[in-house]
Formats: sequence, structure tokens, C-alpha cells
Amino acid sequence: MGSKTDAAIGSVVARLRGRRWRTGTRARTLPAAHASAPGTARRVAARAKADSPLPWRPASPEPSAAPMQFSVVTYNIHKGFSHLTRRMVIHELKEKLHVMSADVLFLQEVQGMHHRHAARHRDWPGKPQHEFIADSMWREVAYGRNVVHRHGHHGNAMLSRFPIVAQENSDISAHAFESRGLLHCEIDLGAGAPVLHCLNVHLGLFERGRRFQIQALVDRINETVPRDAPMVIAGDFNDWRRKGDRTLTDALGVVEVFDEVRGRPARTFPSVLPVFRLDRIYVRGLAVVDARVHYAFPSSRMSDHAALAATFEILPPTR
Repeated sequence: MGSKTDAAIGSVVARLRGRRWRTGTRARTLPAAHASAPGTARRVAARAKADSPLPWRPASPEPSAAPMQFSVVTYNIHKGFSHLTRRMVIHELKEKLHVMSADVLFLQEVQGMHHRHAARHRDWPGKPQHEFIADSMWREVAYGRNVVHRHGHHGNAMLSRFPIVAQENSDISAHAFESRGLLHCEIDLGAGAPVLHCLNVHLGLFERGRRFQIQALVDRINETVPRDAPMVIAGDFNDWRRKGDRTLTDALGVVEVFDEVRGRPARTFPSVLPVFRLDRIYVRGLAVVDARVHYAFPSSRMSDHAALAATFEILPPTR
């Protein structure tokens, strides 16, 4: 398929984005040997020898600890609005994400600031959307500002129950009309666990731009992520023809979790009648335990994307 076809598909996706959809062992005590009378020394010595403890042997090792598991969710929240920006749903989004209760959240299209919306909506959050969603559930947040306009800015965000020990946002825009970013965070999963590398992306609508952005992602990982480090790449890839998918799996040795569990990436757009496989979760150095799609939540018209959730396992380090 040529650039004209790709542009046509991009136009369809753009229209769909704007369409309103319905629908311990106890120690043994040894007896002491007593010589009660003369002449019994030999018998006492024999008894004492019989009662002496066996040679010491190390205790059997305790069973190894269970492998550590953690969960992630990736979700394009559409700036906290329903289709065509007709209704603000940031409060409902927050509630549903709290119910999903993932350990790490990858969020795209997050409003860091929007003065106009704040003036128009009485219940507009008094803080950036990623901080509003995090509340007291995710104490670690990272925000990568990608798009700046006269009313404010938006971008990608990472929310984590574990400490974020490093973060960097990279501009991977392919052209001046479509600003895109790559948010790279390093997360400390706790004592004995390796540092987890998380990369949150939102790629462009057109294939030529996506090729550049995917190569930028590959280069970033090859330069900064150790080959033996666990890694999660998640976000909105806009990769309906799976060309980027093949590049990532071949160049980085990653697996897409739904491809691993179900044989193909999940359909995520539009969320209530999914056609396109736009959102993905890729991993390396982790075991996939579970993967689920959360489509349009009942009785609500929320983001035009479905949310993806996955659970992973880190095996304890070998000694």
C-alpha cells in the first residue's frame, strides 16, 4: 500500500476520532551424664557417647520467595473528554483507573494545563490531569510535555506506585504539524529487583512519520537500556498495518503482550466498536502473566480508545 492509501486510512482514523459512538524446629535437649557411684564410670562414658549429638549438618534451605509480579495499564485518555470534546469525563476516568488499580500507568493525551477549559468547566481539576488522577494512589508521577499552545499544553504521563528514579522526555516529532514525544522512566521495583525501564509513546498518524519515530525509539533503547534489563514499551502507536510492530520485534527482541497471549494485538479503536489495533504493550526480560482489554466502560462515553492492562512477573535473581 502506498502513501496515498496510508493517507486515506489516516483520514479514516481521524474521522473516527471525531465521531460520536454509542453504544522452625524445636532444639533437642540432651540428658546430662552423672556418675552416681564408683565403678560406673565406664557405663556412664558409654551412655554419654550414645547420647552425644550427631555431627552438625546445615539446615535445608528455605523455599525460594515467590516471583515478584506487577501490573501496568496504558490508556489514551483523550485529554479527559469524550468524543468531539462534547463532555468532560476526567472525573469518571479517574474513578475507573483507580478501580483498575495498576502499579504503573502509561497515559497519553494528558492535559498539563488548559486555561480555557478551566474557565469554562466549573468542576475542572485545579491541578494537572496526571496529578489529579494520581491522587494518593500513585505517589510517583512523571510528565512529558509534547504539545504547547496558547491555552496550555498536553503530553504523556507515567504514574507509579514504585519510585521513579530517572526520567527524560524526548521530542520525536516527524514534522512541525504533529508534535510527538517519548517519555522514558526508570522505576525502582524494590530490593533485589532490577531497575525497570518504561517507555511511554504516542506516535503519529502517518506511516512516514512513524518510521522515523520508531527508529528514534529503537535508537534510544539501544543507547540507554541494558540488554538484560526488564523493559516495558506502551502507548498509542497508531500502527494499524503493523509495520512498526515488525520493526520493533526484529530490532529489539521484544514481544507484544496480546500477540504473546492471544496471537495478535488487541483492537482498541474506537473503544465501543473496535476496528483498529492502535494501542500496544511490548516487553523484554519479563514473563507475561495476563493481558486484558478494557473497552468502553458501561453507561459512559469516555475516551475513544480502549485501555490495555497486563501483569508481568520478574523472576528472582540467580545466585
